Amino acid sequence: MPLRILVDADACPVKDEVYRVALRHEVPVTIVSNSPIRVPQHELIGREVVGDGFDAADDWIAERVGAATIVITADILLADRCLKAGGTVIAPNGKPFTAASIGSAVAVRAIMADLRAGGDQLGGPAPFSKTDRSRFLQSLDEALVRLKRKG
Repeated sequence: MPLRILVDADACPVKDEVYRVALRHEVPVTIVSNSPIRVPQHELIGREVVGDGFDAADDWIAERVGAATIVITADILLADRCLKAGGTVIAPNGKPFTAASIGSAVAVRAIMADLRAGGDQLGGPAPFSKTDRSRFLQSLDEALVRLKRKG
């Protein structure tokens, strides 16, 4: 399977960074979303609109992941599915999801959901920063170099 990048795009703040790194490495990118998102006109950049069914984008991505796939997502449950399929997963803040980290991330997600369901007021995620963007660029570049060496 050829190297490629799949982006869970509906709320992804680093699409432009993905395009830049992918084009430099000449790796195809597919932007997956529930509604149309504008993408640059380039032969390596594709768009897949999956409709608005619950988890439609997640299912589309998870069904296409393999060892040569990098997935960009902040969705912990999608990250878990993609790791189990052998993919490389990077959050938009540049932090990689790994087999070692995903279990605790899933557990924390469940605890936070329970607290919210109980009416607790919890703050949202920290604002997206320049440091997050820089870390993402570095993480994506490193992942592509690593997978190219394997391939």
